[in-house]
Amino acid sequence: MSVSMELAKRNLLVFFRDRAAVFFSLLSVFIIISLYALFLGDIVVRDVEKYAGANARFLMDSWIMAGTLAVTSITTTLGAFGILVNDKTKKISRDFQIAPIKRSQITAGYIISSWTISMIISIVAFIFAEVYILIYGGELLGLQQILKLFGVMVINVFSSTAMMLFLVSFFDSNNAFATASTIIGTLIGFLTGIYVPIGSLPSTIQTVIKVFPPSHAGALYRQIMMSKPFSAISAPPEVIEQIKNVFGVTYQIGDKTLTSSTSILILLTSGIIFFGLAVLRISRKQN
Repeated sequence: MSVSMELAKRNLLVFFRDRAAVFFSLLSVFIIISLYALFLGDIVVRDVEKYAGANARFLMDSWIMAGTLAVTSITTTLGAFGILVNDKTKKISRDFQIAPIKRSQITAGYIISSWTISMIISIVAFIFAEVYILIYGGELLGLQQILKLFGVMVINVFSSTAMMLFLVSFFDSNNAFATASTIIGTLIGFLTGIYVPIGSLPSTIQTVIKVFPPSHAGALYRQIMMSKPFSAISAPPEVIEQIKNVFGVTYQIGDKTLTSSTSILILLTSGIIFFGLAVLRISRKQN
């Protein structure tokens, strides 16, 4: 395991020394926040102002910031796995393979470093989100809520790491990886229900979002970050429930509302499945 940790340390140094890699890992987050601040913010605030009153801004700021945390885990793990693709392109991976190191240790080094990078940047994104909310008149989360959010973050980053490892296992060139990163960075905001509230989309698109694991991380983040502004709204319970369904705080399948436990189970299950598929594919390629 010490070998894996040394390789992970090397990958961390390589990633954070490359300022461009760090920037592009966060590019989707910057785009989402910029679109919200410049264009979408006033629109979505007006949509809920008649129900939320003075808390409308606090509610919607919490909504968009929760969504950015879900996006961050995907873009940062994908960016971190760019080291793996770059090592393949430059034949550095062959040097590792002829060294007296197990291939499982090499793979573990990439996984540990990618998970660590995503956790670090997700925590930074969370701090930025809280500062943004506070600047615009909102309130900071309490300690209990922060602990819950970090618990969700750990599970979410695990699931995202597994998904991106499986995806990256198909790439052997930087060009293919860059193209995939651009496509994912463009689509991720829609697939997590950020650019447009899920309740405003066609039912087919809603179904796609509901089966996409990172969107469940978004829902869990929203449940935590929006709990305080929701508690200050004096609207009838059925109106609050409708707002939650429209903005992806909760998901409905038929007449059943999915619980937070179900969303956590989806994240854990998807993580295990994608890790299994990634390990299977990597082992076949190496053989």
